[in-house]
Amino acid sequence: MSKSRTGDPVAVGILGCGNVGGSLARMLLEDAAGVAERSGVRFELAGVAVADPTRERAGIPAGLITGDAMGLVRDRSVEVVVELIGGIDTALELVSAALAAGKPVVTANKALLAEHGRGLEALARASGVDLLYEAAVAGAIPLVRPLRESLAGESIHRVTGIVNGTTNFVLTMMSELGSSYEEALTEAKRLGMAEADPTADVEGFDAAAKAAILAGLAFHCDVKAADVQREGIASVRPLDIEFARRLGYVVKLLAVAERVDRPVPKAHMPAGAAPGEQATASAGAAPGEQATASAGAAPGEQATASAGEISVRVHPAMVPASHPLASVRGPFNAVFVEGAGCGDLMFYGQGAGGLPTASAVLGDLVDAAHHLRSAGASYIPERSPAVIHPPEDLWSAWYLSIDVVDRPGVLAAVATVFGDHGISIRSMEQVGLADEARLVFLTHMARQGSFMGTLEALKGIDAVEQIGGALRVLGDVP
Repeated sequence: MSKSRTGDPVAVGILGCGNVGGSLARMLLEDAAGVAERSGVRFELAGVAVADPTRERAGIPAGLITGDAMGLVRDRSVEVVVELIGGIDTALELVSAALAAGKPVVTANKALLAEHGRGLEALARASGVDLLYEAAVAGAIPLVRPLRESLAGESIHRVTGIVNGTTNFVLTMMSELGSSYEEALTEAKRLGMAEADPTADVEGFDAAAKAAILAGLAFHCDVKAADVQREGIASVRPLDIEFARRLGYVVKLLAVAERVDRPVPKAHMPAGAAPGEQATASAGAAPGEQATASAGAAPGEQATASAGEISVRVHPAMVPASHPLASVRGPFNAVFVEGAGCGDLMFYGQGAGGLPTASAVLGDLVDAAHHLRSAGASYIPERSPAVIHPPEDLWSAWYLSIDVVDRPGVLAAVATVFGDHGISIRSMEQVGLADEARLVFLTHMARQGSFMGTLEALKGIDAVEQIGGALRVLGDVP
């Protein structure tokens, strides 16, 4: 049985004292009685390891501050280690040492988990202790635990999420206020919603690490950040967002992890497909986010994805205004889960910030403490190697804007390039005249490799001045 409220406290060592580490430390110090009353566990803060121990930390006694992180990990009195320093190499060394010593670890380090999650889980399993990371993906949103426990036996088809608050804030400003990308990013920095160097957020690196973690949880396989197809939001223009709005869509940066194993309906096959050729898409996939096996199957031969293939990607997309993810505004996060038995589920809330993230860490701490006192640990399934479906063989409808010189023959030349690559145009609109003309296209379902080939070929047309936004369309086109 777990320890009673009146028993000895569980000693916690925290590695890192940034926004999250500092917030957690103050929770444990200032609300110890309340935490014990609500959770049945009394915690004692044994120490906080920091890079600069001479700097004063508000609300944390100087006697608890140390510059020796490994010393804190190896301290026999420390029972649970919380890793919040970020990065990979040093964090890997510290977390590995804690697990090898039989100490449960709670972490919010998405980069570490996306790179070394499988190995660390194996070490935790061998030591019979917890490795918990609810705060690594979506801040305060309870998501990891439901995927790992409540939905452990569920056959999940797809996980689609808005998992980066900075990019969602920027896109919300562009959508609702008409701000440019630069203006929205400047405001995000001013409000503390973007780092001084926002590259990890706006280029999709942060979301890619989270997508890798989600894919591993959903499909019980080893997915690394390098396996994730990644695109950021820097190329999204106000024009693209306005056209999306007119068409009934909202532009969002999505993290998508899905199985790839269901035939694409013939109605969605591209123009020019070989007679009898059949493509494949994800189980339970909504039209517009389908996938296919490699083109080129012999006539009458059905092309299928390899068993167990998955697609994991991060990219901006046009989301139907009626979809639950379309209403997620500002810095908030949300994740949409589709399963065979559970149907559609959505998890929504604050995806970042010191207090919300510390709240998720505290929840893991409570679990780890109960398991520690009962000499148990959370079940950690072994993961198989991931089989990643080739990104070029994914299918989607596409939005594309092109800046062109308005002169005779330009539209015909552009249309020819689309046709040469087997891309069927659903609609086209021209905006402006002369040197400020712009062509805006919406395509039918198209293979990603063919669409990317179309973009390269369009760059070779003299009258094409710039390729603008190129966005996947989630769901069927209107």
